[in-house]
Amino acid sequence: MWRNIEERVIACGEYIVETGCTVRVCAEYIGSSKSTVHKDVTERLAVIDPALWEKVKGVLEVNLKERHLRGGDATKRKYLGARTEA
Repeated sequence: MWRNIEERVIACGEYIVETGCTVRVCAEYIGSSKSTVHKDVTERLAVIDPALWEKVKGVLEVNLKERHLRGGDATKRKYLGARTEA
């Protein structure tokens, strides 16, 4: 468990910028819920570290634009895997 909310917020922001990951992946890595990470990086980070927030915002915008592609790719992999197993 994180002793300090600010530490968790900074850790989330840095991890997202370093890896370009989604909020869901960051939540798994940090050990918090997706909702908590989203609130951390969209609201709290802007107050704690505005420079880092700008970088995270850029990554989140890219992830939002690519979301429909990732979902389609996941569905494709799911059904290709089911076809080879049958």
